[in-house]
Amino acid sequence: MQLKGEQLAAHLERDLQPVYLVYGDEPLLVIEAADAIRITARRRGFDERNVLTALAGFNWNELYHAAGSMSLFGGRTLIDLRIPGGKPGREGGDALQEYCAHPSPDALLLVSMIGVDWREEKAAWMSALAGAGAIVKLLPPGNAELPGWIAGRLARQQQSTTAEGLRFIADRVEGNLLAAHQEILKLGVLYPVGALRLEQIRDAVLNVARYDLDGLREALLRGDLARLMRTLDGLQQEGEAPLLILWAMTEEVRALAQITAGLERGQPLDALLREARVWGPRKALVRRAVQRLRGVPASLALEHVARIDRMIKGALPGDVWNEFARLGLRVAT
Repeated sequence: MQLKGEQLAAHLERDLQPVYLVYGDEPLLVIEAADAIRITARRRGFDERNVLTALAGFNWNELYHAAGSMSLFGGRTLIDLRIPGGKPGREGGDALQEYCAHPSPDALLLVSMIGVDWREEKAAWMSALAGAGAIVKLLPPGNAELPGWIAGRLARQQQSTTAEGLRFIADRVEGNLLAAHQEILKLGVLYPVGALRLEQIRDAVLNVARYDLDGLREALLRGDLARLMRTLDGLQQEGEAPLLILWAMTEEVRALAQITAGLERGQPLDALLREARVWGPRKALVRRAVQRLRGVPASLALEHVARIDRMIKGALPGDVWNEFARLGLRVAT
């Protein structure tokens, strides 16, 4: 079975195949499609999840072990197989074909890949996956379709804007869906539900505080305390919304907590970085921060984030900006 990305949601409402492959060149779309399948699988009784990352040297027998292992609680298992390189290789292709010939009745296999060339699309292993379940190819919107894609994302958070506002965002992100996703989330943090004026969008997208927030995140990861405190002070003096500061810091704290917890379980760092959606130049910064935090319970920083959130909402007393500084000290030292 072949599905288009826009067909997946309706498909999952009425059906759940034993095997799925989601792939494409745009990480955001692949991640979201895989998330949708995971959520549906959990609702349908696949309570356990086994994550496999097929890097160089991966032992494909792990796929058979994952499919054959029985749950202690009688539940079913989602086998979350990630192939970052976009090619399973000969051994992997054979293993996938063998699995698809006899899929486990107590497991759901989800394969996700970023960057698959046309040769792999014609491979026997991909045909086997299509025959045993469903293949979802995610195609990013073109320049002409991008404003409509942005409008759909705004609608999810009960916001809208004019055609001029949509084109303004599209022009600023230059086809980068991850950047567009971040801008849309920021609009949801800054403004209430309803229609957004072009002036509001310009203020949010062009706001110099955006770059200050990027600097704040970089200083946090680098452990540059002086820059971190200067940036926090500047954001406070400019009257920046505390909720936006919390969002920026939480993004990094959550990633660091997830990665350090995985390292304690013996998982490889490269696989954990991909799972935490750490891409590009940010990878080097996160690697450095992880090394600095080894042995320090990052979960404490997550608890600190939760306390600040309650302060912002008025559920706890305290000085939010002092707490931002304390959180920065906890993570950056």
